[in-house]
Amino acid sequence: MTVQKTTHLPISIGQAAKRDIRTQFAALCYRIVKDKPQVLLITSRDTGRWIIPKGWPMEGVSPAKAAAQEAWEEAGAEGRTHDLVLGVYSYDKIMPNEAALPCVVAVFPLRVKRLAANYPEKGQRKRKWHSLKKAAARVNEAELAQIIAGFDPHRLRW
Repeated sequence: MTVQKTTHLPISIGQAAKRDIRTQFAALCYRIVKDKPQVLLITSRDTGRWIIPKGWPMEGVSPAKAAAQEAWEEAGAEGRTHDLVLGVYSYDKIMPNEAALPCVVAVFPLRVKRLAANYPEKGQRKRKWHSLKKAAARVNEAELAQIIAGFDPHRLRW
């Protein structure tokens, strides 16, 4: 697992063209059960495929905190986030009535302390805990699968 510390917000240079690569931030929500990590996956709202919570940068909010906000809104996950990037992956975001947007997603670990019964996107998604192996097998993006499979929370320095 390679990690990098982030201490700045994304930089915006000029006006983004519709086909430019966009940045998103994601939370790899995890817990430890019997000394083994488990990852929380959620379903996407459109296709129902298994993903991790992710979203767009938020003005005035660090990337790790933006990822934590997405974890709350999409999965009801609350916990402690770390400002280390576990890795990045890419995918094409399908936008209604538009061409797909190429996105690069930076993934931050979030140790879940509580799953809320009520949260903003409850009823729009399913959520389920998985072993690292099963979670890696369930996501469609090969780069994300590698991040999940190689995740070792014991190597994080809090």
